[in-house]
Amino acid sequence: MKFSLPKKPTKAQVKKFLIYCLIIVVGNALAAAGAELFIVSNDLVMGGTTGVGIFVSSLLTKTGSVSAQTAKWIGNITVYAANIILFIIGAILLGKRCAAATLAGTLLYPSFKSLYTLISHGQPLVTDRFLAVFFGAFIFGAGVAIVVRVGASTGGTDIPPLIFNRYFGLPVSVTMWCLDASIVFLQFFAGNSFETILYGILICIISSLMIEKLSPIGLKKTQVKIISKKYRAIREMILSELNRGVTVLYGQTGYLKEKCYVLLTIVSNRELVKLKNQVQRIDPEAFMTISVVSEVRGRGFSSEGIRLPKEAEVQDEEDLAEVNALPPHENG
Repeated sequence: MKFSLPKKPTKAQVKKFLIYCLIIVVGNALAAAGAELFIVSNDLVMGGTTGVGIFVSSLLTKTGSVSAQTAKWIGNITVYAANIILFIIGAILLGKRCAAATLAGTLLYPSFKSLYTLISHGQPLVTDRFLAVFFGAFIFGAGVAIVVRVGASTGGTDIPPLIFNRYFGLPVSVTMWCLDASIVFLQFFAGNSFETILYGILICIISSLMIEKLSPIGLKKTQVKIISKKYRAIREMILSELNRGVTVLYGQTGYLKEKCYVLLTIVSNRELVKLKNQVQRIDPEAFMTISVVSEVRGRGFSSEGIRLPKEAEVQDEEDLAEVNALPPHENG
């Protein structure tokens, strides 16, 4: 029997993996800092497994069975336990791939949270509640966004919405909102005031907005469609000067029903101005539409260089003649 040894990872693969791990660590550290140093330490409430830990801690403090400091440590242990239980459920129902993506967050987030509790002795960085709500939710959301951006997870209550989505088709965002809101309103039974609950809702809103806005930062690009009789020269300019990929689509004008080429390309916001100027220089009558896409991946956009083959050097008129030879479009 022959056994094939696994290939040794390249330096680029090792570097990419190390950066991936570093991003997950930094993201979880930020999320835990926002939760512990601003929100929990100011006796505020929030959603997620952190909210479950706050609920347990508040109940113990209210009954007076343990000291406030001990109750906070029990709350941290509760976060650990809730994360591990949800991780096991997710691994069973969602598969190994999901488990691998959430394992780091399941352990890192509560570990960082406990570390901050130990360092700060449960004392907040700011005592003003409004500042604590704003900056705590901001930092927490930023940390989660960093983790989500690389396809990982902080674990915890991220898992139930994914389960409901897979087995019942429920939207992840709606399920997560309902779950977090339920955890926040659960704090009523731990003796928290209505004002504290409203602060908790505000924290959920701000952190959710931060996750939604920050996770795609740097990934949003600009999609440009160009219709021009001089499309060949424009195509060559995009490939050689902008160093971007381009797709050639077949089109038909709506009024005269003339066949034409449509160029589709993706550029960064910084390159958009150069593209527009170059297109206008080549063909002042070129028609362009510009729109924003949330994320772009794949060969063509990130490649280092694109060289045109020699056989591609043909005239615009010849290509248009080829298009005109196509079967006529069906009218809808």
